[in-house]
Amino acid sequence: MIKERKNYGASFKAKVVLEALKERSSLSELSQKYGVSQTIITNWKKAFLDNASTIFEPKGKVKESETQIDDLFKQIGQLKVENDWLKKKLS
Repeated sequence: MIKERKNYGASFKAKVVLEALKERSSLSELSQKYGVSQTIITNWKKAFLDNASTIFEPKGKVKESETQIDDLFKQIGQLKVENDWLKKKLS
């Protein structure tokens, strides 16, 4: 029997992370309360803290960085195609 993964919404994750940041309860207590492993809560907390600074950036700046990332992925894809083509021609 294959066990399906649970998908948690952003609001649920934020609720758990904020409670974890308050440190009124231990990770094991939060894990039992919400039915989420301690490792997952730790990962969510780390991701939250890593991206917390983007909350206060202007929306245009966030969109600009997303478009830059998209452009870089396109360039990587193009370079990979060219690289594969050159390998094929040299073989």
